Amino acid sequence: MKHNFGAGPCILPQEVFKEASEAVLDLDGIGLSILEISHRSAEFQRIMDEATSLVRELLEVPSDYSILFLHGGASFQFAMVPLNLLTEGKIAAYLDTGAWSKKAIKEALNIGEVEVVASSGDENYSYIPKEYIVSSDAAYFHYTSNNTIYGTEVFDIPKLDVPVVSDMSSDIFSRTIDFTKHDLVYAGAQKNMGPAGVGLVIIKDSLLGKVNRVLPNIFNYSNHINANSLYHTPPVYSIYVSMLNLRWLKAKGGVEVIEQENVVKARTLYEAIDNSKLFKGTAALEDRSRMNITFVMDTPELEAAFLKFATERNIVGIKGHRSVGGFRASIYNGLSISSVNALIDVMEEFEEQIV
Repeated sequence: MKHNFGAGPCILPQEVFKEASEAVLDLDGIGLSILEISHRSAEFQRIMDEATSLVRELLEVPSDYSILFLHGGASFQFAMVPLNLLTEGKIAAYLDTGAWSKKAIKEALNIGEVEVVASSGDENYSYIPKEYIVSSDAAYFHYTSNNTIYGTEVFDIPKLDVPVVSDMSSDIFSRTIDFTKHDLVYAGAQKNMGPAGVGLVIIKDSLLGKVNRVLPNIFNYSNHINANSLYHTPPVYSIYVSMLNLRWLKAKGGVEVIEQENVVKARTLYEAIDNSKLFKGTAALEDRSRMNITFVMDTPELEAAFLKFATERNIVGIKGHRSVGGFRASIYNGLSISSVNALIDVMEEFEEQIV
């Protein structure tokens, strides 16, 4: 058995893989594959309705928010957000905490004026800025809740007087969301929701219709809301597998239950790193991500040897991003505590041979 710590596309529960693979041959006994049914069919409408209902239930989404399943993952939203929300003459406020926030900022600059209210780039994004001011005249404030590359996570933001937008691609469904502080949440599916190819958007209806630019129809949130995410052919299979995964999460007891499991997994691995004589964490203690644990070795020359050692023992996907180096263990919802313990065992075994 391989223990997959890849940053994404990531591990999903085995029962989800099994049911999804069976549906490729025959969806619920209808004699057709999930890959060939019409997105206008009654079968897919049931899938879409259940997926939407599960998102609303699991995240406790208020009734005045719409839920969309769109193509393009989160990167598509880097453009859709400012196109729909950044009114001419206004400024969009962004918090810069890593590679994905930088890409979101770059896209927004193509559309309007942007103010970076704070950045942790001065220390290679190893912490989350706390001291920043967002103008009450801003069109919106945008932040990335979890930074997969650098291993940091935003656990709380102040309640602001402007709309708050969050890219929650890598921690969506791993913890509860306070919608009294959020007006638009978006996420690529491929971390905790499902396979790559679909983006989830949860948007407060009152945000829309305020920009004075002419929007291409495909980029207009209102068109997708009015068409119930069927403005054009949706990523049918990705939505179906996401629905199965959300069913699994509900059966486990929901987001509150998985959040506690994630706390235990992260705490267990961080404790092993902190107690190690070879390994050390890279993120500020108070900002350590529960989803992406980044760590290095005091002796960098040993890192290639440890990576080979771990791979031979079925630990895969732990090589760190080139921006940080070292290692990254992504412990999304679908990864069990037994896999975390397997990684720790390998770390301790390697350490015994070296120290």
